[in-house]
Amino acid sequence: MGRVDGKVVIITGAASGLGEADARLLSAEGASVIMTDINEEAGQTIAGEIGAEFVRQDVSEEAGWTALIDQVMERHGRLDVLVNNAGIAIIADVLKTTTDIWRRTLAVHLDGTFFGCRHALPAMKQGGGGSIINMSSTAALVGLSPYFAYSAAKGGIRSLTKSVAIYCRERKNGIRCNSIHPGSIDTPMVEAALAGLQDVKLAEQRDREATRIAMGLGEPSDVAYLVLYLASDESKHVTGAELVVDNGDTAV
Repeated sequence: MGRVDGKVVIITGAASGLGEADARLLSAEGASVIMTDINEEAGQTIAGEIGAEFVRQDVSEEAGWTALIDQVMERHGRLDVLVNNAGIAIIADVLKTTTDIWRRTLAVHLDGTFFGCRHALPAMKQGGGGSIINMSSTAALVGLSPYFAYSAAKGGIRSLTKSVAIYCRERKNGIRCNSIHPGSIDTPMVEAALAGLQDVKLAEQRDREATRIAMGLGEPSDVAYLVLYLASDESKHVTGAELVVDNGDTAV
């Protein structure tokens, strides 16, 4: 049997990068996966390949969350796992961050994660528990000057996650909430971000021989297997944790 056999899972931002890797792995491990994204064409294609469902969603809009959860409960009768993965990364330091960049970044990351948790909790409670997995970043732990709004948003997700975990533990509702903090993972979003910075050579980052000590960029599967663990019952005693996947970058 798969490690998440029979579980109903929502994954946001699932049309590419980390979300796509999560969807493919959890589906292969037996979950009924509902993928959401604003990229409908790519999302539909991937969903068709892995036998998942796809729903177009802008996570920053609360009405879409209400409709999504209602649809999942009507079709499946339960919700076991939510992966709040959708995100954007705009290069801009504190002086270059416009009000529009600030508000859009926080809307996608913080509002989206808040809405997801808020609407998933009652649905998970009906089923006797569940697992919420919030995608943060190492930027929440150390701060990144070129990603001012992104760092602030990811830091907010880190604290939000712990608050939700404590809330659920106090109410003994069987729901766990954890955050994952990836470093540089080889995804389209990271590639676009790194390409906008000076002195970053992506070819060298991907050269495992040239970077055998630092190991270069991580792979989406490095994060997906951690998502799988948190989604499974193997992690039944893990909540309120911040789990780092960065090859030791923040340990230095």
